[in-house]
Amino acid sequence: MITLYRVLAGVSFGALALGISGPATAAADDAGFDASTIIVTAARVSADTVPTLAAARAEVERTPGGADLVDAKQFSNTYAVSFHDMLAWSPGVFAQPRFGEEVRLSIRGSGLGRGYHLRGVTLLQDGAPISLADGSGDFQELDPETLQHIAVYRGSNALRFGSSSLGGAVNAVTVSGQTLATPVTLRLEGGAFDTLRASATGGFEGDSIDGAATITASTADGFRQQSTQEKLRFNANLGLRLASNLETRFYVSANRLDQEVPGTITLSDVLNQPRIAPAINITNDYARNVRSLRFQNRTAWRVGEARIEFGAFANIKSLYHPIFQVIDQDSTDWGGYMRVQGRTEVAGMPLDYTLGSTARIGRIDAKQFVNVGGKRGALTADSIQKASTVDAYGELRLHPVEPLALIAGLQFVHGHRALDNRRRPVASDARNYDEWAPKLGLLWSASEKVQVYANVSRSAEIPTFSELVQQPVVGFVPLAPQTAWTAELGTRGEHGPLTWDVSLYRSQLRGEMLQFTTSPDIPAATFNAGRTIHQGIEARLDWTLIGGGDQLVLRQVYQLSDFRFRRDPQYRNNRLPAAPVHVYRAELRYSGKGFSIAPNIEWTPRGAWADYRNSVRVPGYALIGAHASVKLGRGAELFLDARNLTSKKAVVDLSAVVAATPQSAIYYPTDGRAIYGGAKLSF
Repeated sequence: MITLYRVLAGVSFGALALGISGPATAAADDAGFDASTIIVTAARVSADTVPTLAAARAEVERTPGGADLVDAKQFSNTYAVSFHDMLAWSPGVFAQPRFGEEVRLSIRGSGLGRGYHLRGVTLLQDGAPISLADGSGDFQELDPETLQHIAVYRGSNALRFGSSSLGGAVNAVTVSGQTLATPVTLRLEGGAFDTLRASATGGFEGDSIDGAATITASTADGFRQQSTQEKLRFNANLGLRLASNLETRFYVSANRLDQEVPGTITLSDVLNQPRIAPAINITNDYARNVRSLRFQNRTAWRVGEARIEFGAFANIKSLYHPIFQVIDQDSTDWGGYMRVQGRTEVAGMPLDYTLGSTARIGRIDAKQFVNVGGKRGALTADSIQKASTVDAYGELRLHPVEPLALIAGLQFVHGHRALDNRRRPVASDARNYDEWAPKLGLLWSASEKVQVYANVSRSAEIPTFSELVQQPVVGFVPLAPQTAWTAELGTRGEHGPLTWDVSLYRSQLRGEMLQFTTSPDIPAATFNAGRTIHQGIEARLDWTLIGGGDQLVLRQVYQLSDFRFRRDPQYRNNRLPAAPVHVYRAELRYSGKGFSIAPNIEWTPRGAWADYRNSVRVPGYALIGAHASVKLGRGAELFLDARNLTSKKAVVDLSAVVAATPQSAIYYPTDGRAIYGGAKLSF
């Protein structure tokens, strides 16, 4: 490990030297950036720790593959709770709600076998990872009320965040004193299932200092039994401009989250009595309660036309999780990162470079107890889980002619996983992993507002403790990393009334980590599949039917997901469960002076397979809803958010099994009809 850290330090200092000494050419100034204009030259080099929307969008548009930016204004007039709400119009993102903030977040089939929590996508807040050091994660600590935007980088396009997973990375960026529209915003909303949420955001900006803070409190009974939620979140940051080319920012987040777990039910119950929860969930008070505190620093330094960014972070978290047993974990994760971006010249041709490394180190004090009515009974497991994940990466972008960029990238990932079993020392284990992830691509500007891109890349995903530690196996389960080669072709741009973002991809995987549930009360077993194929289409099309003062816009996203085994001895060419082949969303939004109304639909023509044998497929469904908002003047605004207006009963997610029946208790139902209203006051 010491040698590896020296290598990473050498990479970082080498990048620093290149950024300081390399010649550079000026890039476009952000002040004159048109959000609809596509660019391939380097984004404006600044020392801002929080990028403007224009600068963040320019970074996305320099990516030779699937990536997009979600402005928080897109979901500010809705009752946004989870990634299903926040990323509804992000092409290629499959975010199906289970309960509360819990969703199945999958990009290009990442983590498809995981029926709980998160795997296969790197989750960040303000550029620092908030997932655990072993790669697993949760969504509950992200507060939609405090976000400025969310950047989604699919697959290998997330190289700049050190992600080598199949799914890529999602970076949620919070507001700062520099980016707040008004100094104070108050928000109150409520509605179905006794839902109530209140938040307050305030900030300031001076010549060399700025700050912002948000506090949010919410409570809800939930649609189903055993789904009550109570949450209190606090996020704040303080930025200091130390010089014209140097800025540092400090962040703090604190969360107190209590959430009951309703669990899965049978298909018959989903279609006839979806509000119920299994008796065992109620008797043993299944829940997921989190207490967390996170600190981080982010410093940006401009040296000529190079940008050097570095930071450190520490996450302290307590998880009390009564389910099949009481999972009681105290974890500490810490680490740091450095990224260098700039431009030089080679043989008279502009060359952009990105170099960096990230280190994540974590320790979990993991105990389990017999669940006695949601309380700790007899101790059944006691271990220390230690993980470290360290990556070093670099990307070069050569411009032989200005409309064309040729891209080459390479990433090295080292992972260490160690288990110290204090009750059964014989079950202790440790393992190291080393993986390479290269990438080649091109980006061509067909016109000022149209891009075409293509790339080929390798991804590698190291198992988390949830996969490695499985009873009754002694020590670690002998799992190999999941690897894949992915080819991607796409285009994004704008022409007349149309704005689009379309990617086609095909991934050939080896050792895909898949899971199957043996019982709702027993953790899923994980195995390495042989060869599998993930291929599909990620598409967004916005069509402005009426422009000008009054606007009528048809917004659409479509996802085709063809995931299957490839000549598997047991499952032949069967489709993988949990992901439907087609998912379509559409919204027709009319905006007038001070108001808007937008009916919408979410349509899955045919549901997903529930098992690896492809014997049970859940029914398709269509959910109809609508949004409306009105501005009252003087910073006051009202909104209405109606969902599932027809009270459709449907399966929105499931836990895969080897062979399913309609009586298998593996299905999550959609919520019933729900109407929420809210008011916002800014001054």
